[in-house]
Amino acid sequence: MSGHQLILGELVDFITGKTLKDTHDERYRQKIGRLLVNRKGYLKADIEPRKDLLVEADAKKAILKIDFVITLAGRIGMVIKYGPGSLVTRRRAGLAVSRLIAPDQVPIAVVTNGEDAEIINGTTAEILAQGLDSIPAKPDLETIMARETFMTISEKQAEMESRILYCYEVDDRCACDDDICRL
Repeated sequence: MSGHQLILGELVDFITGKTLKDTHDERYRQKIGRLLVNRKGYLKADIEPRKDLLVEADAKKAILKIDFVITLAGRIGMVIKYGPGSLVTRRRAGLAVSRLIAPDQVPIAVVTNGEDAEIINGTTAEILAQGLDSIPAKPDLETIMARETFMTISEKQAEMESRILYCYEVDDRCACDDDICRL
């Protein structure tokens, strides 16, 4: 055992080919990765799994792993944040990620527990759709991105989003959790 995760052995990451710890959460991440490539039309090269994101709240800092970052034509168009349990409790953190992972607003934020998903407009915070099948396919995301203005996130807003994400993702974690690196 490590942290709160039961280690079931090892598995090979579908997107990167790297060997990872086999946990229940990782199995859901692998399911989502396969969905993106096999059913939604993304190339593995379009997807960056486990992208590091530095978050800060005053002097406190941590590095979070963002489950999937989708980049098309050199711009991040979608972020996917996995977490077990209720989706409603994940919405605000997903939006914060969409406002911190790039200098510009990411158009689509997805929060998922591996069984369900909410697709959120990054700019308006409107829930656009629900369900894993509603995650935008590559052609749909390309259309969304073509209409997007990619507004720059101000330094003040980035600071506030970082505080929110730190609160949601770091402050309420148990000290034995090992998927976040506190700095």
